[in-house]
Amino acid sequence: MRSEPGAGGGEPRTGGVLDLSRPRRVHVVGAGGAGMSAIASVLAAMGHVVTGSDLKTSPALERLGASGVEVFVGHDATHVAGAEVVAVSTAIPDTNAEVKEARRRGLTVLSRAEALAAIASRRRAIAVSGTHGKTTTTSMLALILVEAGLRPSFLIGGDVNEIGTNAVWDSGEWMVLEADESDGTFLHLTPEIAVVTNVEPDHLDYYGDFDHVVDAFDRFLASGSRAAVVGADDEVAARLGALHGADLVGSVPEATHRIEDLETGDGVSFALRVDGVVLGRLSLPVTGANIARNAAVAVATALRVGASFDAAQRALARFAGVARRFESRGEANGVRFVDDYAHLPTEVTAVIAAARATGARRLVVVFQPHRYSRIAALGDRFADAFSGADVVVITDVFAAGESPLPGVTGRVVADAVRRAHPSLDVTYVPGRAELRVHVAGLLAAGDLCLTLGAGDLTSLPDELQAATPW
Repeated sequence: MRSEPGAGGGEPRTGGVLDLSRPRRVHVVGAGGAGMSAIASVLAAMGHVVTGSDLKTSPALERLGASGVEVFVGHDATHVAGAEVVAVSTAIPDTNAEVKEARRRGLTVLSRAEALAAIASRRRAIAVSGTHGKTTTTSMLALILVEAGLRPSFLIGGDVNEIGTNAVWDSGEWMVLEADESDGTFLHLTPEIAVVTNVEPDHLDYYGDFDHVVDAFDRFLASGSRAAVVGADDEVAARLGALHGADLVGSVPEATHRIEDLETGDGVSFALRVDGVVLGRLSLPVTGANIARNAAVAVATALRVGASFDAAQRALARFAGVARRFESRGEANGVRFVDDYAHLPTEVTAVIAAARATGARRLVVVFQPHRYSRIAALGDRFADAFSGADVVVITDVFAAGESPLPGVTGRVVADAVRRAHPSLDVTYVPGRAELRVHVAGLLAAGDLCLTLGAGDLTSLPDELQAATPW
C-alpha cells in the first residue's frame, strides 16, 4: 500500500482535517484526473485560490483553465510557489518534483482522501460507495436533490450529462460525494449518511484479499452517523447493511425499499414499495436492471434527507446517464455504437443484458481488460460474463500505470470465456491497429457494437465511424 502524502509537515489540523473555513492557496497535483479536477473546481468555487498541474493536457484540465484556475501542463517545482496547501492525486508518486518541493518548504501536503474530507467537513455529507454503480448512483442522487430545490453541493467521479459537470459548490446544507474504495479514500470520510451499492472482489492489489475489502466497507457503513443505505440485491452488501440497521434497497423480499414490476427496453421503469406502500413508478430513459437498482438506492437516500418522491420521478425521467455508462456513440452503416466503463465481471454481465434488451440483430462486444493485477486476481471470473453476446473480441490489458505481470494478458480472459462457452465466437486481438480492422470486418447493418472497459478503448467507436465505409 502506498504511503499517505499527508503524513507530516505543514499546518496542524483540527481532528486531522484541514480547516477550510478561511481562504487558502491550494495547488493540486494531478488536476487533470476526474477526481482531482472535481476537487480543484469545488475548492475554487468555495473561494480558495487554486492552481493545478498535470503531466499532459486533458478536457478536465482545460475546463479548469476556462473556469479561471491557473493550470500547468507538466510538473515543475516552481508550480508550488505561493501555495499553502498541496493536494496530491493517488496517481502521483512521492518522487514528483512538486511533491518534493512542497515537503522541502514544509507545506501542508494532502492526499486526495484528506482533501475530500476537508471539503466534506464544510457540509452535511452523503457518501456513496460500492464496487460498481457509485458514479451513476451519486449522479442520480445529486440530480434528485437539485430537482427537490435543496441546492446540494456534489463531487462525482464522472460527468453528469444532465448538469454537464462533476462538481458543484452550492448553498444548500447537503453535499453528495462519490466515495472511492480503491485506495481506502472512503475511510477518511465521516458522512451523516453512508451509501453502499454492492461489495465485490476488486482492488485486491491494495487490500490483499476479499476479507479486507469487506472489512473496509463494514467500517465505512459504521462511519454514517445518521443512517446507512445499501443495495440489498448484493448478498455481501445486504449482510453488512443488516448489521448496521441500513435501509435495504432492491428486489429481494427483505428489502425495506423494494423494486417491483421491473420493465426494461430502450429505457427502464419500476415501482418502488416502501413500508408496504407503493410510492409510485419511476421511469428512466437509460436501460438495464443495474440502472434500476442504482436509481432505487438514490431515491431511498433522497427520501432520507427530505426530497419528495415526485422530485425523484421528475429528475430520473430526464436522467441522461453519465459519460461512459451505456453511452450512445453514434451510428454508421446501420451499426449502432455504445460505450461503457464496465470492467468487472458483474458489470460486464449487466451491461450486456441491457444491450441485449435493445433488440439489436447481433451484439458484438469488444472488451479491454483493465490492470494486470485485476486480471491476475479476477481473470477466471469473466468466464460467464459474456454469455449474452453473439460475438466477443478481447484485446490486451490496459495497464493504468501498472507494470506487466508474467503470463497476464487479455488472453487470460479470452481463454476463460472459451473454456466455459466453447460455442461462443470469441477472438483475442491484442494490437490496436489489428483490433480496428478485425472489428470493422465483423460489423453489419443491424448490429450493436458495445465497447467495454475503463481504459482507452473508448476511442474505438469514433475510429471505426471515421473509417467508414468498411
